[in-house]
Amino acid sequence: MPEVVLLKDVESLGERGSVVEVSKGYLRNFLIPRKLATVATPGALEAFRRRQEAEERARREALERAEQNAAMLSRTVLTIPAQAGPDGHLFGSVGPRDIVEAIRAARQLKLDRRAVHLPEPIKSVGTYMVDVELPAGHRASVKTIVVAAQDKREH
Repeated sequence: MPEVVLLKDVESLGERGSVVEVSKGYLRNFLIPRKLATVATPGALEAFRRRQEAEERARREALERAEQNAAMLSRTVLTIPAQAGPDGHLFGSVGPRDIVEAIRAARQLKLDRRAVHLPEPIKSVGTYMVDVELPAGHRASVKTIVVAAQDKREH
């Protein structure tokens, strides 16, 4: 019976990376066509080990980048101008999309608007702490100041 390296978790055999023995028919008819396993040659084992190391390195780098971005965003102060009346109430509102655009302009970070957690849109001038979720489970609170936009028309 040939030995194979599992490329993905297989419920009845084992986890990804395991070396197991299987019948030739199971290997030829099920595992190989579905790209679940490869024959355990020394070259295949070495290639799999290198691929695992590269994935682990990429995962560590992504985690490190997320930590750095969270620290940078925690130190960031966003100023968002919005049209407001004399009482400080906005004519519209400032929502997650506006905050994502301000972060992109200030820190060149591309975030999804769903990563911004606002209980409700901001509807008045003031200072707010906005939670932003980053990859790898990191979170940052970004100080956001909403100011009344200066009217461009001269009277």
